Amino acid sequence: MHPIVLAAAPAASSGRLVPAALAGIALIVVLITYFKVHPFLSLTLGSLLVGIIAGLPVADTVDAFVKGFGDTAAGVGALIAFGAMFGKLLADSGGADQIVDTIIGRTGRRFLPWAMALVGALIGLPMFFEIGLVLLVPVILLVARRAQMSIIAVGIPALAGLSAMHGLVPPHPGPLVAIDNLKADLGLTLALGIVVALPTIALSGPVFARFASRWVDVPAPELYVTGADERDTEDHAAVDGKPRRRPSFPVTLFTVLLPVVLMLGKAVADITLDEGGQVRTVLDNLGTPLVALIIAVVVAMFTFGLGSGMDREGIASSLARSLPPIAGPLLIVAAGGGFKQTLVDTGIGDLVADWVKDSDLSVLFLAWLVAVLIRLATGSATVATVTAAGILAPLATTLDSGQTSLLVLAIGAGSLFFSHVNDAGFWLVKEYFGLSVGQNIRTWSLMETVISVSGLVFVLLLNLVV
Repeated sequence: MHPIVLAAAPAASSGRLVPAALAGIALIVVLITYFKVHPFLSLTLGSLLVGIIAGLPVADTVDAFVKGFGDTAAGVGALIAFGAMFGKLLADSGGADQIVDTIIGRTGRRFLPWAMALVGALIGLPMFFEIGLVLLVPVILLVARRAQMSIIAVGIPALAGLSAMHGLVPPHPGPLVAIDNLKADLGLTLALGIVVALPTIALSGPVFARFASRWVDVPAPELYVTGADERDTEDHAAVDGKPRRRPSFPVTLFTVLLPVVLMLGKAVADITLDEGGQVRTVLDNLGTPLVALIIAVVVAMFTFGLGSGMDREGIASSLARSLPPIAGPLLIVAAGGGFKQTLVDTGIGDLVADWVKDSDLSVLFLAWLVAVLIRLATGSATVATVTAAGILAPLATTLDSGQTSLLVLAIGAGSLFFSHVNDAGFWLVKEYFGLSVGQNIRTWSLMETVISVSGLVFVLLLNLVV
């Protein structure tokens, strides 16, 4: 490191920092969108370019990237892994189907979009977006077929619940990295994230779907409906050729909400109880994110695993198969942390902080705007969240705990803005729903925009009282 060089010549350095940051981000964008280079490699090369243009020695640039990579992997890697294990047990046991079938079975046609939004939110709480989407698609198509409704009318609310949870609520990778980078309180961010997510889902899901289903009235594709109709919806299902019973709805709901309740308990204890007290100490320990997720996985091994008829080999196999799919996302997240640290070590974050202090822009609006621009450019909500959090990290030192959590949520909301052709999720939804590109833009892309804008509005409203 050579921080003395940067400090000794701030004027000369500042003249190179902005071009360095812009060049690094531009390289990442071009590599991901045009050359289709994997984001992990793109972020690595972008970090090197930022350091070189900013005047950091190559060795120091590499050190900064490695430090950020390691710190991020250490901070959120285990959480992502345990979250994947939990989600896989939920899926393999039939617990996800149990939640879906129970809620839908007790809902009339009029309130079906609201039920689908709730299903999407519950499934999205412990799962990555792509995994949740794969689980939800057969259900969405089956429900649309049986209710004789447009796939947009029931699909958009479910996707809104899934997407909003992915972008706003930990333990998803984007929010976790932002919390780690900005040193926000996880429990408080989780609580505020749920407060922001619920009305956001309502507006972008059932309310928006009423209009979107008029613009695009599409029946469920027959091919996928046939596959969904063949799903066994009885209490006993067959998985890998073995009889399997689903866990009950109360047991499934308890298990899904357990880590959330533990982390919220820590947040409430930190606010209401005296430090050093026995009750607060217990709640603080149980609500530590890593501990909460470990507890959730262990409980799920009994409620989802043994409770659904899995033997020890079946549980072990489910846990093992949960890890390979997260290798790519984990490397992207860690590389994003390396890019963030490179930006920090060049001093670009301090430059942005100084600029914000001299401007009339709200810090929360600025955070949202930075994430929006990176999201539009790269198509990745995670890359947008990680990069924006790195750029804005110096601002967090001037904010209190509540405002720092809202900063995380503003970045998360911005990271979901207008999914389009450079986003893998755009193509997944298009193909699953059988839409044209234009139809997908008028439904999925606009839904993501409504989530982003309404999320920012609710964050700004919370800022008035937090």
